[in-house]
Amino acid sequence: MTELHEPPVAGDEVSTLVGSLERQRRTFAWKCGGLDADGLRATVGASTMTLGGLLKHLALIEDHYFTHKLHGRPLPEVWAGADWDADPDWEWHSSADDDPADLRDLWEGAVARSRVALEEALERGGLDQRLTAGWPEQEAPSLRRVLADLVEEYARHTGHADVLRESVDGLVGEDPPA
Repeated sequence: MTELHEPPVAGDEVSTLVGSLERQRRTFAWKCGGLDADGLRATVGASTMTLGGLLKHLALIEDHYFTHKLHGRPLPEVWAGADWDADPDWEWHSSADDDPADLRDLWEGAVARSRVALEEALERGGLDQRLTAGWPEQEAPSLRRVLADLVEEYARHTGHADVLRESVDGLVGEDPPA
């Protein structure tokens, strides 16, 4: 699958959904790029959310949906040390102790795994196929629904990243430079 940089102006459903997700990923990466540990730990107002926490959270979301839920595979080994029973927000809290390069590598690795998993799924059965694992007390959603949800997840968190990044060094803008 070719990486899309923008959703097509008049594309089919798959290229529009994947293009929208890729645009959000690219913008999010730009908002988190080039910062040191202090920049990734910065907060705004009463919120405890950080760019580092967002990187780790979205890495988990990528692996959770595209590796685990879509294909029924175990989460990658990188998540083995997580103790969600002791701390349900482990990915948010533990990111403060992580090296900025490690956080970016974690997120980029999860995105790369997701791209492969998505391509496999699209070749196998398109957007109508159901995930191997559903949500609690509900039927398994379609790949179409998951792609739409991931676009929404990234859009919401990219908005958070906008505010956080502006507070760190004033970087603003809708799209990364070409």
